[in-house]
Amino acid sequence: MKHTKKQFWLSGIVLVNSFFLLHAGNPGEIEAWITTANRSSLFVKQDKPFLFGNERGRGSVIIVDERQSYQSIDGFGFAMTEGSAFHLHRMSQPERTKILKELFATDANHIGISYIRLSLGASDLNNFVYSYNDLKEGETDFELKKFDLGHDRDAIIPVMKEVLAINPRMKILASPWSAPAWMKENNNVRDGALKKECYDVYARYFVKYVQAMQKEGIPVDAVTVQNEPLNKRNTPSMPWYVQEQEVFVREHLGPGFKNAGLPTKILIFDHNCDRPDYPLAILSNPETAQYIDGSAFHHYGGAISTMSTVHLARPDKNIYFTEQMLTERPNSPDIHIASAVKRLIIDVMRNWSRNTVLWNFAADPLNDPHTDNGGCSMCQGAITIDGDKVTRNIAYYTIAHASKFVPDGSVRIASTDIFDRAVDMTEDEERPEVKRATVLEHSHVLPNVAFKTPDGKIVLIVANDSWSTRNFRIQYKGRYATLPLAPGSVGTYIWNI
Repeated sequence: MKHTKKQFWLSGIVLVNSFFLLHAGNPGEIEAWITTANRSSLFVKQDKPFLFGNERGRGSVIIVDERQSYQSIDGFGFAMTEGSAFHLHRMSQPERTKILKELFATDANHIGISYIRLSLGASDLNNFVYSYNDLKEGETDFELKKFDLGHDRDAIIPVMKEVLAINPRMKILASPWSAPAWMKENNNVRDGALKKECYDVYARYFVKYVQAMQKEGIPVDAVTVQNEPLNKRNTPSMPWYVQEQEVFVREHLGPGFKNAGLPTKILIFDHNCDRPDYPLAILSNPETAQYIDGSAFHHYGGAISTMSTVHLARPDKNIYFTEQMLTERPNSPDIHIASAVKRLIIDVMRNWSRNTVLWNFAADPLNDPHTDNGGCSMCQGAITIDGDKVTRNIAYYTIAHASKFVPDGSVRIASTDIFDRAVDMTEDEERPEVKRATVLEHSHVLPNVAFKTPDGKIVLIVANDSWSTRNFRIQYKGRYATLPLAPGSVGTYIWNI
C-alpha cells in the first residue's frame, strides 16, 4: 500500500501530538487543605478537588517549576521539653496514644510531625533544673563517672520511645541550655561561662549523651553547641562568646565526635537573626568548619533574611530554624494563621532552612511548667493539656500545613515570589486574536513556597495576608488554576507531577 507525502506528514503530526499527550505531565486534580482566619475551617480538606485548565486569566500568577530546586527538607515540628513530656506522661495511656498518633503518624488521618528538638539537660520550660552530672558544691568529676541521663528517664525517654514507635524516621536535635554547674565559672546554672579547663570534659559530656540516648533507642541526628549563647538571662543559661565557641568546636567537640565515630551533626549559633557575624566568624576557620554541618537560628530579633546572608557567604553549610515561640489568646474567635505561616513556614523555607521547629510542644492552661528567675511564663504549647483534655493552638495548625505533606527528603522548588518579575499576556485592544506580552516589575502574588516530595507530588503553601484578595492563580507546566482563598487564610495545595 502506497502512502502519499501528505499522509506521512499527517501521521507524523498524530505521533508527535500523541507523544506530548503522553509525556506532558498532566497534573490533574489539586487537593486543598484550608485554615480560615475566622476558624470556620481549621486545617480541613476541601470536599471537591480543583482542576488545572487552559484558561490563563488576567493578572499575576504563581508559577511553580520543579526544574529549579533548592535545599532538601529535614522536617517540621516542635521542642519536646521536659515540661511537655511531663504533661503527656501524666495522661491516661489511651488518650496519650491517641494524641501522639494524631501528631506523629504519617498516614492520611494524621499530621506527620517529623522533627523534634530536645533539651540536652534542662531548659527554662522544666519543672526544675538538672544536668546529667550534678554534684555537691566543691565536687568535680572530670572522668564523668557519675554521668547519667537521670531525670530524662522520668518522662522524656518514655514519651520519645512512644513517638519513635509511631514514626521511626523522626529527626531529633538536642540543645544544651547550660553545662553542669561545677563546670562553670560562677558555679551556677544561670549565666556564667564554661571554665577553660572544662572544655574537654564538656565535649565528652556531649559524646556520652549521644551514646546514652542511642542505647535507649533514641538516635540524635544533630546537636547545637549552645542554646542562645548571647542570652544570660534564662534559667538555665550559659553565655558563650564566638571566639570561645570556635575553640571548643575546633579543639574539643569536633574531634570528640570524630574519634567516637558519631554521625551526629554539629550546629553552631542557635540564636537570633540579628547576628550573622557569629556563625560566619566560626565558619571562617577551615579547621573548625570541617566539623560543622551548619548554623541554627531563632527569630526573636533581626530579619529572617539573615539566614540567606549566611547561606550566601557559606553555601556549603546548611541552615536550620530551631526555635520560635508562637502564641494566641485562649478562646480567641480568630486565628492569625496567615502571618504565622508566612513568617515561620514560607519565609523560613525561602531563606534556605532545612526545617522549622517551634517552641513549645505542650503546656498546661497556665503555660506551666517553667523555671523561676528566667523561665518563660508566656510560652504556650502547640497543644494545651489539661488532664486528658487537649486543645490545639495556632502553632499546631501552622506546622500541620507543612508537616503533613512535606516529609523529610522533600526539596524546595521554584515558585513565583512576591517581588519577582512577571509576564502578563493580554489581548490586543483592536485585534482580540493578537496576544501582547507585558513585563511586570513586581508580580504581587500572595506569599507562597513550593516543594517536590519523594513520592512525586508538588506541594504549594499559600498565605493570604491581604484583606482584599479572595482568589489567586497557579501556573504549572503551562496549565492554570484559579483558587479561592479568603483573606487572612492559609491553604496547602497538593497535586501529582
